[in-house]
Amino acid sequence: MTVKIAIDCMGGDHGPKVTVAAALAFAAEFPNVELTLVGKSSPLENRLRRASPDKSVRDRLHIVHASEVVGMDEPPALALRNKKDSSMRVAINLVKSGEVDACVSAGNTGALMAISRFVLKMLPGIDRPAICTAVPTMTGQTRLLDLGANVDCTAEHLLQFGIMGSILTNAVQHIAEPRVGLLNIGEEDIKGNEVVKQAAELLRATDLNFVGNVEGDGVYKGEADIVVCDGFVGNVALKVSEGLAQMLGRFLREEFERNLLTRLIALMALPVLSRFKKRLDHRRYNGATLLGLKGTVIKSHGSADAFAFGYAIREAYHEAENGVIEKIAHRVSRYTASTTAALLKDPAKDDDATGDA
Repeated sequence: MTVKIAIDCMGGDHGPKVTVAAALAFAAEFPNVELTLVGKSSPLENRLRRASPDKSVRDRLHIVHASEVVGMDEPPALALRNKKDSSMRVAINLVKSGEVDACVSAGNTGALMAISRFVLKMLPGIDRPAICTAVPTMTGQTRLLDLGANVDCTAEHLLQFGIMGSILTNAVQHIAEPRVGLLNIGEEDIKGNEVVKQAAELLRATDLNFVGNVEGDGVYKGEADIVVCDGFVGNVALKVSEGLAQMLGRFLREEFERNLLTRLIALMALPVLSRFKKRLDHRRYNGATLLGLKGTVIKSHGSADAFAFGYAIREAYHEAENGVIEKIAHRVSRYTASTTAALLKDPAKDDDATGDA
């Protein structure tokens, strides 16, 4: 199977310098992939010419010209309305037309979400897209969603996130029955706000492997394969985690550089430190999925280097290869609106109706 991926080469903090280098390395590693490089053709062609890739790689790289670029701080509405020939928009259009199986961009997150939703539309049965990414844990990795696409969510939205996250994890990581957890302030059923409590009831009523509430520390203990939350909570949790990792790395470096003795100890501990750094390397977890769309769209971190951007391409490749979109569409159709409505029905209304009778 040949997997075709479009890359928004102009997005992110570094543009073609990073995106083209990552595309070349990825194409060399995966012989069954074809990459479409989208952006201003002149700089892209110059990058390819200077890199001088093997013919077997160059033949699987195609350039599609796009005359405009979405700025990293550009308002999403303006990008959607005014830049119809942006590299981001053209790459997403290629997904819609079926010319490619997925697209990857390191560009403006808000614009990418707005354009993707406008162009690709939502899958039937999914109300809102969710941003999902993997984080390292003591036992491997856990996928967390939503990470900022939806600040306010209903219980039904959280149910949909759980379904999509479970399917993604099953397809890409090949876990037969992924454990789905609901991020909460306690493990007990009585904890949390009403939305979270209702979401727990909905998740229990499905055939998902729902393991109940997961507290914040449970994410990194690996208590679930997917952890569901609204975008406000998820984004805060992710940013706090990133800040903590940076702080620990800095403290460790400062302690080893304190004096000559500690520098010598650091030299002796270098193999251990290298493995430690590799396990916590955020670049290996780059590539967040915009779940719920009628197409695979992967968001890379804007400051990603070529190594990190390559992992975003890798995520797009695995999702397209394993038919994640088709599997989500099939699974969601089993959870009808009438079933959800019945589960969400307010018992108080039944009591009132009985009383009136």
